[in-house]
Amino acid sequence: MERVRNYINGKWTDSKSDAWGEVVNPATGELLAEVPLNGGQDVQDAVEAAHAAFQTWKSTPPGDRIQVLFRLKNLLEEHFEEIARTLVMENGKTLADARGEIRRGIENVEVACGIPTMMQGTTLENISRGIDELMIRQPVGVVAAITPFNFPAMIPLWFLPYAIACGNAMIVKPSERVPLTMQRFFDLVEEAGLPPGVLSLVNGGKQTVDALLEHPQVRGISFVGSTPIARYIYATAAANGKRVQCQAGAKNHVVILPDADIDMTSRIVSDSAFGCAGQRCLAVSVAVTVGEAHNRFRDAIVETARSLRVGNGLDENVQMGPVITPISRDRIEETIGRGVSAGGVAVLDGRNAVIEGFEGGSFVNPTVLDNMAPDGELSTTEIFGPVLSLTNAATVEEAIRIINASPYGNASSIFTTSGIAARQFRNEVTTGNVGINIGVAAPMAYFPFSGWKDSFFGVLHGQAWDAIDFYTDKKVVVERWPPEWSRKF
Repeated sequence: MERVRNYINGKWTDSKSDAWGEVVNPATGELLAEVPLNGGQDVQDAVEAAHAAFQTWKSTPPGDRIQVLFRLKNLLEEHFEEIARTLVMENGKTLADARGEIRRGIENVEVACGIPTMMQGTTLENISRGIDELMIRQPVGVVAAITPFNFPAMIPLWFLPYAIACGNAMIVKPSERVPLTMQRFFDLVEEAGLPPGVLSLVNGGKQTVDALLEHPQVRGISFVGSTPIARYIYATAAANGKRVQCQAGAKNHVVILPDADIDMTSRIVSDSAFGCAGQRCLAVSVAVTVGEAHNRFRDAIVETARSLRVGNGLDENVQMGPVITPISRDRIEETIGRGVSAGGVAVLDGRNAVIEGFEGGSFVNPTVLDNMAPDGELSTTEIFGPVLSLTNAATVEEAIRIINASPYGNASSIFTTSGIAARQFRNEVTTGNVGINIGVAAPMAYFPFSGWKDSFFGVLHGQAWDAIDFYTDKKVVVERWPPEWSRKF
């Protein structure tokens, strides 16, 4: 049985962990590898190597630093399909979803190659007579990224290209459920020729995370995961004097107005709600229909969802894969049951799914629950599965109030042909990412990945300019050179 290894100081190393977990293919139940869980000593080794590497890397010209990213981008393109298949085997999503994820990750590498421009400071001459002032950016030091299971390739790439391009040394701690994608990625890091210690991979569970949060030489933490864990990460890291950015949970709403193109809307919402088996922070989980749109949309979304082919994501014809573990499957099915008990109507019930040939997989079929109270459990709890709740509002104003009452603020969308309604929606809704006739309002790499309320803890988000601000310290210099001090020629 393969044992997952760490990559520290430019070398593959065996973990010093005394406890190990299992990496399982969620479509087949096949045991793929063993992963270390207690990586406290591994973190210490990685931080020491990173701190030493930072002393040289921070002074490496930005134009030289990005040459490694250019090589890494080309290697990711060359090994694109191989990485996608590895991702599908350990995560369960379809090949199409895996390819889309990797493409979005590569976009971040491309954007980070613009660091020589993005990292520039500002200068103002003569703030007072003979005195100039300038602001320069300098890397912060050793930073870490703690990433989730649902996007094993993309989310680490929200952070690490910017961190190392800015001159920092970074440690990546992937989810212990899906460590294999990062194993292959770090093979490419090694091939790209990054100096030893600049980028490290440390595997593990909570002990590993705590070691990163508490280590005095780790200056910044980037995290993506559930809201309860994000609160813990944010509080613990901040208490230890670190800067922190935590993308957290979500309960994303989509509003469908009567003037929307129902056929197009149902296809887009289906892709959003059931793509990646609903295991993404931008998945639509509540559809708020307005007025007479309800029955037409309900019938259309049920028909579209029922037609989805569920199975092993390695099959090119499959449109939705399993959820990550049997525990997740059972939790999702129990939550559906509570929704039905609370008065919801399962117009499409995905519980007890059996996929021929993959009886050992963790499958939940697409589920649509009608007549859900906007303030009920399923309308306010992040299910993180292929479940879409339907509720109705009389007006667009009421729909906006429903969204704004949610403690989450990650994303929301509206489907309409009315520019006035769309403008009102984007202006008044309290979510950080907004879609207009878009099911998944995922910002491109050159925009920050926003998020409000309980969906984000921190000030600076991932990607683009926010990433540059997060991974650099601003230094302001005020200087005077009196003429009498100058050498006369």
